[in-house]
Amino acid sequence: MHKKRGPIITTIRQAKRLITVVIGFTIIAAGIVMLVTPGPGIPAIIIGLALLGTEFLWAKKLMKRFEHHANNVKNSFLNNYVNNRKK
Repeated sequence: MHKKRGPIITTIRQAKRLITVVIGFTIIAAGIVMLVTPGPGIPAIIIGLALLGTEFLWAKKLMKRFEHHANNVKNSFLNNYVNNRKK
């Protein structure tokens, strides 16, 4: 049998979720601003998505896409570096 959670526990969970969402979107917004101003825009966006990924499936999927593309860029760079060193 499942225990019923009291309204206080439910409210605390909702408050934690709301805080996570607000902080995540704020970090993403700051990251977008930092793309056109000095600052670490891309890392901020990734951190914001990671934070939102704890609450939303779409953010987790977007993080996986970023991860996949970052690995492709890394592999391309390493392949070019190795090929240029052989010459």
